[in-house]
Amino acid sequence: MSEIKENPTRVVIYTDGACKGNPGRGGWGALLRYGEVERELWGGESDTTNNRMELMAAIKALETLKRSCPVDLHTDSQYVRQGITSWMHNWKKKNWKTSSGSAVKNKDLWQQLDEQAKRHQVEWHWVKGHAGDPGNEAADDLANRGVTDPNPTLTD
Repeated sequence: MSEIKENPTRVVIYTDGACKGNPGRGGWGALLRYGEVERELWGGESDTTNNRMELMAAIKALETLKRSCPVDLHTDSQYVRQGITSWMHNWKKKNWKTSSGSAVKNKDLWQQLDEQAKRHQVEWHWVKGHAGDPGNEAADDLANRGVTDPNPTLTD
């Protein structure tokens, strides 16, 4: 189990996506922490993919923040982390084409994530999924809740 020292001046976010069938019914979940305050977010879609739900979790978490702030965002998706930190720069330079010249999949969500990330000072962290990390496990539970309860539900 990884132990992350949380900085009380930063928002700590854990995100995850889930899909029953790929494509199929999907859900996303996010756990946000700021000091002693915790917030759970989840939602879902009836016909989607796991990658879209991973992206949606990060988008929804970041757009929930009312003002610009420093963020530690933890994801078990290398697709999300690599996409936002490594691949996106070249996709944008190539008019949203991959190095092989094909269209970037999920361009609509990548553009939304890019806009939300620009509002904050985000540090992107990868965490191994299903390995006992409490934040990741909570986000996974929320994403699975989104599969069965797809209407976004917010709790404080």
